[in-house]
Amino acid sequence: MQSFAALAVLLVSFCGLAGAETTLVLPFFNHTGNANLDWIGESIAKTVHDSLASEGLLALDRSDRLEAYRRLSLRPGAELTHASILKIGESLDASNVVYGWYELLPPAEAGSQSKGSLRISARILDLRHTRQGQVYGVTGALEDLAALEVRLGWQTLAALEPRTVPPEDGFLKARPPVRIDAVENYIRGLLSSSPEQRRRLFTQAARLDEHYSPPRFELGKSYWEKKEYKAAGEWFAGVTETDPHYLEAQFFLGLCRYHDGDFEGAVRAFQLVAGRMPLNEVFNNLGAAQDRLNRAADAAASFQKALEGDSADPDYHFNLGYAQWRAGQFAAAEESFRAVLARNANDQEAAALLERAVRREGPRAGEPKAQGRERLKTNYDEAAYRQLQAELGKN
Repeated sequence: MQSFAALAVLLVSFCGLAGAETTLVLPFFNHTGNANLDWIGESIAKTVHDSLASEGLLALDRSDRLEAYRRLSLRPGAELTHASILKIGESLDASNVVYGWYELLPPAEAGSQSKGSLRISARILDLRHTRQGQVYGVTGALEDLAALEVRLGWQTLAALEPRTVPPEDGFLKARPPVRIDAVENYIRGLLSSSPEQRRRLFTQAARLDEHYSPPRFELGKSYWEKKEYKAAGEWFAGVTETDPHYLEAQFFLGLCRYHDGDFEGAVRAFQLVAGRMPLNEVFNNLGAAQDRLNRAADAAASFQKALEGDSADPDYHFNLGYAQWRAGQFAAAEESFRAVLARNANDQEAAALLERAVRREGPRAGEPKAQGRERLKTNYDEAAYRQLQAELGKN
C-alpha cells in the first residue's frame, strides 16, 4: 500500500482531475417551539455525519462548517434560508448538503410516561446537479433519540450511496442505542466554549453510558493536550471501531503508550493504523517504537516507508540515520545525517551524530544522550488521505 505523499505525487500527474464528492451535514432546525431542545439539532447532524464518515464517505467536519458560518456571518443554530444553505454549501465546495428539521409530537396516550415522539425530517440538496431530494425521516419516542439518529444516518447513506450501503440491520446492530442524557451531555459539551465545562460534560456523558464512544475521544484529546498520557490513553482505548475517529484514537493511543514506556503497546497501535491508513507519520512513529525495542531492522524498514512518502522531511532522514547509527551501519547513517543537514543546516543533533558516524563511533553502553532520540510526529491527516483516495478512485 502506497504512503500518503507517494499517492500525492501520483495525483498531480493526472490532468483535469474532478473533485471528489463531499457532503456537508447542517444542524437540524428546531421546530418544537422549545429552546431547551436546540441541542438536538447538533446531535442529529453529528450522528448523520459520523454515519457517513464511518462508511468511508467524505463528510466535512464540524470545524469546517463553523468556519464557513463565521465567514458568511451566519449565526450557528439559526434556521437558514434556502439561499443560505446553498451559499454555505458552495463556500465549502460541497457536492451535497444534508439538512432538515425536527418536531415534538405529544404522547399518543394520555398519562403516558413518554416525553412525546420526535419526528425528524431530512432532505439532501445536490449542488452539483442543482437538485433537491425528497423528504425522508424517522419518528419515535424522544427517549430513543440516539437510535432514531442512527436510522436517519443509514437512510442518508442509502440515499447517497445506494450501491454500497450496508444492510440496515447490521448497521444498526453495530451502533447500539445510547442513553439520551449521555447524548445531551456530549452535545452540550461540544457546544460549550469553556474547556473546564466541556471536560465535565464529556466525562458525565461517558459515565452515563460506558459504551458511548464520542465523548471518550474528546476526553482523550483533552488529556493529551495536557500531556497527561496515561489518562489520555485510557480514554482513547475506549473509542469503538464504528467511530469515525477510531484510527485517529489508535494513533494517539500509540503516542500515549510510547510516552508511558509501553513500546510493545505503541507498536500494536501504530501497526493497526498503518494497516488501514498508511500515512507517513504513522510509519515514522511505528519505527520509533520499534527502535526503542531494539528491533533495528523493523525500525529501519518503517522509517524508510515514511521517508519514501516524504523525502523532504528532515525528521524522517534523522530517524533512519539514528536507527542505522545504533545498528553500527555507519556509512548509511552518514548519508542519512547529511540529508538532514541538507534540509536543515542548523540541526546540531544531526551534526553531532554525523561526526560520530564519520569516526565510526557508535553509542556507548549506558550513554543516556544516545537513548530515545527518535523524533515523533503528532499530526494525523486521515481526512486528506481519504480525499486523495477518492480523487484517484474517480479516474
